[in-house]
Amino acid sequence: MITIQIVLDRKLLRAADQAARRTRQNRSALVRDALREHLRRLVVRAREERDRDGYSRQPQGHNESLDWEAEATWPAE
Repeated sequence: MITIQIVLDRKLLRAADQAARRTRQNRSALVRDALREHLRRLVVRAREERDRDGYSRQPQGHNESLDWEAEATWPAE
């Protein structure tokens, strides 16, 4: 691990410390977990944006979805 220094305002530091106590983590572990989660969400958001852009450039034709309708129905009981 590498030690870094970050600057937080008092309110955010207090909230982080309370969350760390609640989750029984130290402050560093809480920040690491929060940063990992934030980076994961950024990747998901970028993928969603890429897909949205792709579909807007080449929209789905009306008949394209008909092939998948049988797959989307519930099986008979």
